[in-house]
Parts: sequence; C-alpha cells; structure tokens
Amino acid sequence: MRTLLTYSMVFPRRSAYVLLALLAAGIAEGLSLTALLPLISIAIGGTGDSDIGRVIVGTLQGIGITPTIGVMLLIIVGGMLVKSLILLLANRQVGYTVAHVATTLRLDFIKALLASRWQYYLRQPIGSLANSVATEAYRAANGFEHSANVLALSMQVLVYSVVALFISWQATLTSLLIGMILLLALHRLVRATRRAGSKQTHLIRHLLTYLSDILNSVKSLKAMGRDNVADAILRDQTQQLEKATRREVMSREALLALQEPILAALTASGLYLALVIWELSLPEVMVMAFLLTRILGLLNKTQRRFQQLTAQESAYWAMRAATEEAQAAAERTTGTLQPTLQQGISLKHVSFDYGTKSIFRDLNIEISVKSFTTITGTSGVGKSTLLDLLCGLAEPKSGEILIDGVSLHDINLRLWRYMIGYVSQETILLHDTILTNILVGAPDLAYADAERALHQAGAWDFVSALPEGLHTVVGERGGLLSGGQRQRIAIARALAHQPLFLLLDEPTSALDPDSEQIICETLQRLAQNFTIIAVSHQPAVVNAADTVYALSKGKAERIQRSPGSDSHSESLGILNVAADNT
Repeated sequence: MRTLLTYSMVFPRRSAYVLLALLAAGIAEGLSLTALLPLISIAIGGTGDSDIGRVIVGTLQGIGITPTIGVMLLIIVGGMLVKSLILLLANRQVGYTVAHVATTLRLDFIKALLASRWQYYLRQPIGSLANSVATEAYRAANGFEHSANVLALSMQVLVYSVVALFISWQATLTSLLIGMILLLALHRLVRATRRAGSKQTHLIRHLLTYLSDILNSVKSLKAMGRDNVADAILRDQTQQLEKATRREVMSREALLALQEPILAALTASGLYLALVIWELSLPEVMVMAFLLTRILGLLNKTQRRFQQLTAQESAYWAMRAATEEAQAAAERTTGTLQPTLQQGISLKHVSFDYGTKSIFRDLNIEISVKSFTTITGTSGVGKSTLLDLLCGLAEPKSGEILIDGVSLHDINLRLWRYMIGYVSQETILLHDTILTNILVGAPDLAYADAERALHQAGAWDFVSALPEGLHTVVGERGGLLSGGQRQRIAIARALAHQPLFLLLDEPTSALDPDSEQIICETLQRLAQNFTIIAVSHQPAVVNAADTVYALSKGKAERIQRSPGSDSHSESLGILNVAADNT
C-alpha cells in the first residue's frame, strides 16, 4: 500500500486524471446497474414493488420515460458503453503515464549520476548502473500500471457495493466481511511474492554487474582458458534468479487457484442467506447474486493485481535509493567566475589524500601556457590524481590551484571543464562511426568540427583513406582500428570543441614505438596552440616535452634538461630520478 500511495504522490497530476476517469466510469456503470432490478421484475411479470424498484420506476416516470423492457435494456447497454469509453480514455492515460514514469525515473537517475562526484563513480559497478536505467526503470513503471489497475478495480468494487447496499445491506455487508477475511487469509501469498520480487531485483542487479565485468575481460579469460570459471559463476547466479522467479510464479498461481473455489463458496453462501434467512424476492435475489459474484470476483482481481504490484515495487524502491544516493554525492559548485587561460596554471602547497592514504604533501607546480609538460613518476605516486585535481574532479585538502592567478575553487567548474580536452588512459571508443565517436552527440558540433579535429590530431590521412571515411564503424571498443589509430581518434574527440587545455593520461602506454613517435610529434605540434599536460612514464613522451616534473613522496621536482644532450639517455635519467626518489 505504501508503494501505491507513493506513486500517487510522486505523479499527482497524472494519478488524479486516472482517478477522475475511473470515478466517472464507475458512476456510469452504477447508474446502468440500477435498471437491473426493475428489468427483471418486469421480465417475470412483477410490478417492481420493492423499495429500490419503486424508486427507479418513479424516477423514470418523473422524467417522462416509460419503464419497459426495451428502455431498461437501453439504459443498461448505454451505461456500459459510456463506462467502456471512459475506461478507454483512462487506460490510455495509464499507458501514457507508464511510459512517462519510466522516462522520468531514468532521466532523474541519469541526471543525478552525471552530477555526482568522481569518487562516487569509482565505487559504482557499471553493470548495476545499467541495470537501474534499463531493467529497474521498466519494472518500476509496470508497478505504476498495476497500481492504476488496483485503483480501477477498487472503484468498481465500490460501485457494485453501493448498488447492492440499496437492495440488501445485510447480505452485502456480510458478503464483503467474509470476502475481506478470506483475502486477508490469502495475503501470505502476496507477502511471499513481495519477497520473491525483492530477491529478483537483487539478483538481477548482481548478475548484470558481474556479467559486465566478465565481458570487459573476456579476451584475457578466453586466452588463458579460464572462461569456464566465469561461466560457472554466471550459471549459478542465473539459477538463483530462476528459483526466485519460480517462487513468484508459485505464489501467483496458488492465489489464483485458491480464489476460484472461495468465490464459488461465497456466492453459494450469499444465495442461501438471501433466499432462506432474509427471504428476498426472486428479482432481488437474482440481482444480488449477480452483484455479489461481481464484487467478490473484482476483489479477487484486485488482490491479484496488488500481488503483481508487490512483485515489481522493489524495483521502484531500488531505483529511488540509487537516485537519492547519487544526489547525495553531488559535486559542490561554489565557483562563479569566468575562467581564462592566458598566463598559466599554478599549484601552490597542494595536499591531497584518499582517506588515510596520503598522495600529495606540499605539491608545487608551474605550467606555462602553450607548452608541453610531462608529469612522470612510478605507479601509485599520484600522476592521474593530479589530472583529477586540475579538472576539478577532486579537491585538494589544502593549498590552491590557480588559473591565471584565480583559485579554481572560485571558478565556474562547468565553464572551466569546457576549456579542457581530456584523453583517458584507457582509450574506449563507442561501437559506432568515427564521426559519432568524435562528436559524441554534442548539439553544437558539426561534421566540419570533426574534420578539423582529425587534422589537428594527425588522423585525417588514415581516416580519409578508409572506404567509408568518417562514417566507418570502429567496432566494439574501437577494436577494428589499431592502437595508434584509436589514440588519435581519442585525441580528435578531445579537440573537437576547441579547448585551450589538453590533458592526457598515459597517451602512449599501449602503443608500439612507431605509433608512439607519431603521437609525440602530434603533441609537439599541438603545443604551439594548446597548453598540454601529459602523464606518462614512457621515455619518448618525457623526451618530447618542454618541461618535465617527477612526482615523488607527495612532491614534484622539476627536471632540468640540458640542451644538446642525448635525448634517450636524458629521458632514462629523468625516469631513474623519479624512481630513486620514491
């Protein structure tokens, strides 16, 4: 019931439309049903002398309508037709609302996710996030449909009960009381369905999380002949999901099987009470039999729909919890100043840690504009963390990051990030065209921007030589291209929106020497117009840079480079300095 009320509160306007339409449909049906008693009385030769019959006949005669069999049938059919038309509109609104609910849940979650801090992403399994957007949003929207059906059926129960009360309030109340007692007795099956639904939500999320991780490393697993281990784990999780689904099916079918004989017993009891105990007239008994059968049948349907709602509701609460967790991890956006990059970037006495693990202590770095700076050091020394700090993805514990002398804390982060082109350590391309991989759906970028970026990244020659050019599909994770080609496409993506500041995390770590040399020459050429920082421990990248900083023990040491020295020997010496200081 909590979920039913929550849906109504979260989507009040749409729920109100549905409720009003259902109310109108119920009134139309109730008015048509009032013609049943005089109709049966006239059909068997009676005069409709019961209290309710006299009221209906008098009302019809008062408005100039003779209560004949044909008139009564027309009233009944007309009322049912009006009810059906109103229900059509209501059900259409329910269908539209289901789509709206799924879209709203997805967009709210995606918005909260994209607005959260980078550290929050690091704790989230990709498969779980994908499951929330796809499976849980769909199941939660179906939950709204079931809740609307519960409302519709409850409204019909109310209408039939009101009509039945006018004929025999004793028989109606007695039947309703017995019906509610039996529904409560069967509620154990509803609770079992809720538990099974919650278990399914948990297992589906866990399964998709593990599957996503397996698919990301399937090449290595197959190469080592260990894919059968992953298969065994996935099979076990899938079988657990099957067991939870079986429990839900068993609870649902058991409820349906038990409701049928209960309905028959209640109908028989109602007829006995009407004929023997309360001695109702034959027309009244016939109408009461129809109404009570309908009431009890609708109560059974309501319980089944409610059972389906309980099976889906866990997805809604899981989706809502994920959204709230992401919202709680939202980035702080305190800065308002317009950023510029005309003088340079300074890191002054910066300290940073991950919990108890200290990364930087009194870090000081100076970056000139339109220069190529390499940050080197051993693994785990904080090279990638430095890039996170420059992007505003992480905040220093103390010290300042100054952009043209202005603290990054005071700068509008979104505007600052739009000035950045970022190339991550792991080059991941979409399974789409080169054009889509460069523009990534940005509405303010066009074909010409992609072509310009490819020229800047030194990738235009090989792209234009492809049979379909920019419209060539690169395959899963860019697998149809070489490592060097993928890296240059990634650089072109970073350059498409014409940034001023280019950040690269290990840009050549997985490349052969020839591809590495091409990337280094590209970066040297780009440094004439861009401010570039590349994190790398590769000698070629160190040698290509104008300035080199070696990170060690939480600090940065600027490496002095002597003109005319052997480049290979000097770069190795720089790397040795970084290693020795660790």
